[in-house]
Amino acid sequence: MTFQLSPDGSQASLLRLTAILFFSYLCIGLSLPVVPLFVSARLGLGNAWAGLAVGAVFFVTIATRGLAGSLADRCGARLGTIRGLTLYAAGSLISALSGLIADSHALAYLVLIAGRLCLGLGESLVAVGVIAWGIGLVGAANSGRVLALVGAAIYGALAVGGPIGLALFERWGFSGTMLACALISGLGLLFSGSLPAVDTHPNVQRPSSSAVLGQIWRHGLIVCLQGIGFAAIGAFFALHFHRQGWSHAGLGLTAFGIGFVLVRLFLGHLPDQLGGLRVALVSLAVEAIGQALIWGAGSPELALLGAFLTGLGCSLIFPAMGREVVQCVSPLLRGAALGSFTAFQDLAYGLTGPLAGLLADRIGYRSVFMAGGVGAAAALLIVVILCRQPDRVMA
Repeated sequence: MTFQLSPDGSQASLLRLTAILFFSYLCIGLSLPVVPLFVSARLGLGNAWAGLAVGAVFFVTIATRGLAGSLADRCGARLGTIRGLTLYAAGSLISALSGLIADSHALAYLVLIAGRLCLGLGESLVAVGVIAWGIGLVGAANSGRVLALVGAAIYGALAVGGPIGLALFERWGFSGTMLACALISGLGLLFSGSLPAVDTHPNVQRPSSSAVLGQIWRHGLIVCLQGIGFAAIGAFFALHFHRQGWSHAGLGLTAFGIGFVLVRLFLGHLPDQLGGLRVALVSLAVEAIGQALIWGAGSPELALLGAFLTGLGCSLIFPAMGREVVQCVSPLLRGAALGSFTAFQDLAYGLTGPLAGLLADRIGYRSVFMAGGVGAAAALLIVVILCRQPDRVMA
């Protein structure tokens, strides 16, 4: 995937921004398979509580994405990103404390939730800040490719984070894994130090948040529904493998991530070239097939193939819909619009954990992936509806 950028260092700066996202999301990737195992095996709590602990990160991001976007618009993406990385480190250290007091199950769980909420606020600031920063550096015309590149960093980190997190958990325990997350977040701070800033507009009159939301909610809902598939793999794929007695439980996110990154690297230009809606039509169909394959898999190989296909399908949905969002708002509203848009993805991740945990408790882990397939099919229907509507631009 190549970018047609000016030779002023913008491409190098964008690559450094993707490195920041990689390190920050590596912290989340390390914890995704580890947190439910810690909650269920060490604290002795049920799947719903494990899902809530995973989803807690995303609950706080839902409430703060708009704030993060406004901060990027008014005060600058650099400030928001640095604050977010600092919160990453703090949240990881608080989570590490829960592992040290694990004998007190209730208190340890509450401390863990506090750390996860802190991590979620950091994730909100970093993700929105870096995306707004990157588009500000290279221009809206490259927005789809920017979102594809930074997304490759995000999900690449999640892919390698799963098996690394499980390996650290087995060797050094939960607290040791969380301390590693705190150290990794510091690498992101090192990369953010000398990056060029982008223009801010602190005193411009802006439409209300509800007006911006009214413009982009359909695109956000598509991302929300497709996110169920990834959230299901992140929270319950390892537990599903353990229940089936299959080996290589940590490779679910890896298979997902390989498919995801391959599409981002080699086909990331398609949203800008073909349009986001056209790309979403094919992508959502592939995701639905992948989730259905996990649901019906009778062997670990088929389940891993389903995770790989889910990664292929999910890969371009966010940049495709993000491109549509950037095109339908003015540059002055870009951060706020992207913040609200990204919150829909957080909504999927936040709700899928506890709701899918309840579903798994009642009818098994397979049902979680059936729900992911239904979500992808529903998103596909919304894309068809949007294809038939005229474009509107908010000034």
